[in-house]
Amino acid sequence: MKFRTAAVQYKLSDIESFEQFAEQVKHYVRNAAEYGVQFLLFPEFLTTQLMSIGDGDGAALTIDRLPDFTDRYVELFRALANEYAIYIVGGTHVILTADGSLRNAAHLFHPDGKVDVQHKIHITPSEVEGWNMSAGEGLEVFETAFGTIAMLTCYDIEFPEIVRMARAKGADVIFCPSCTDDRHGFYRVRYCCHARAVENQVYIVTTGTVGSLRKVDLMRANFGQAAIIAPNDIPFPPAGILSEGIINDDMLVVADLDLALLEEVRAKGSVTTWRDRRTDLYTDWN
Repeated sequence: MKFRTAAVQYKLSDIESFEQFAEQVKHYVRNAAEYGVQFLLFPEFLTTQLMSIGDGDGAALTIDRLPDFTDRYVELFRALANEYAIYIVGGTHVILTADGSLRNAAHLFHPDGKVDVQHKIHITPSEVEGWNMSAGEGLEVFETAFGTIAMLTCYDIEFPEIVRMARAKGADVIFCPSCTDDRHGFYRVRYCCHARAVENQVYIVTTGTVGSLRKVDLMRANFGQAAIIAPNDIPFPPAGILSEGIINDDMLVVADLDLALLEEVRAKGSVTTWRDRRTDLYTDWN
């Protein structure tokens, strides 16, 4: 099975209304539709742009106000997925749980209106100290018309165990929305994406925010680049890069994913890392 995927290098800038946010999102979706894309990935924390709308007194909205936009966020992305018949990973959006805690949640919008949610499992120190974010408690994989996928957000990809679990549950493609503010954080995520692709013989689709929100603490600097990454084996480019953007530019990257090639390299590739894992010594804990 083949399908076309794209990832958005979403440029953050201060806005004055939800409608401005919606128009920017629609622009990227329309652009992806022009390329015949079936899957589209937005970056982590793209809805922090809504905090720049401000409180009327010149200050940014606080992080605990973001859940106020959840219904409109879901309505926007659900409508676009349906209108353009595209699966959209709507980056991440901060939601409020039943117990009153804040979670950083990736959302998968299906063309038929279904919405799947995966909470970020590993939370960075700055998310805890700056925004009082709490960690998700479980991993799910999601069935689509184009196979099984998982959504693992930014810091999650730096933990090999969780990606092993996703692959053991059947995921062939890992979508990794990210948000990093400097080169150190960016390259940690990027190098780990390549490692996880090699270890598990999966595709990784990743992207990050670019631009800046001058009013919003922790979002004043962004360093990002989208990439669509394959295992390093003969059917794929030697560096494992199917497509990548220009660092810190406002743009879309596109590539075709062939799931049959994954099965081929898992069965008879130069290395067979998924087949050769030592489950007698360690488990996938799926």
